[in-house]
Amino acid sequence: MPDRIRVRREPERGRYDRETIDAILDEALFCHLGFVVDGQPYVIPTLHARRGDLLYVHGSSASRMLRHAATGAPMCATVTLLDGLVLAKSVFNHSIDYRSVVVLGEARVVEDEEKLEALRLFTEHVAPGRWDEARQPTPTELKATAILSLSLTEASAKVRTGPPEDEPEDVGLPVWSGVVPIHLAVEESEYDWRRVRDGRLGPRR
Repeated sequence: MPDRIRVRREPERGRYDRETIDAILDEALFCHLGFVVDGQPYVIPTLHARRGDLLYVHGSSASRMLRHAATGAPMCATVTLLDGLVLAKSVFNHSIDYRSVVVLGEARVVEDEEKLEALRLFTEHVAPGRWDEARQPTPTELKATAILSLSLTEASAKVRTGPPEDEPEDVGLPVWSGVVPIHLAVEESEYDWRRVRDGRLGPRR
């Protein structure tokens, strides 16, 4: 395992098995891509999707992020899932339950059939079944879209679960402590107002 992906702070929370890493990447709906241009660091949110040992990231062909990454510059992709607020009896010991992944490496530009497949993966990642329902990309749309891939060779996860770690002297304090679970929830979809205006469609269920 490359030393630079080893978890050093709270090392017992480190996870290096692909089953854990893949599960976190597959559950998250977007990632953040970090890179440096002329000494200035940037961290940009973007869609991602995984297939096997590759992580695909999506953006505009005109974006600085994608153009810089395509030069083979080092990149860092991160994903974090928030699972709960950990409220301790002391402010110092407050925390969160989370699952995160860091991927390091050099990006590769994706072209041709692999590019179309990556777009399908993005679509199915955020809305399963949608690729076959919606119109397929035109050549112009494909040209305007850039797809990069990162190998998962250098990837690690970090996971925090469980109750607050109260100090022994704080246990008797009359302050509630515990975990407040947090989950991403999907609400009822909104109207396609143009079709509602024309009397053709109500809200999607």
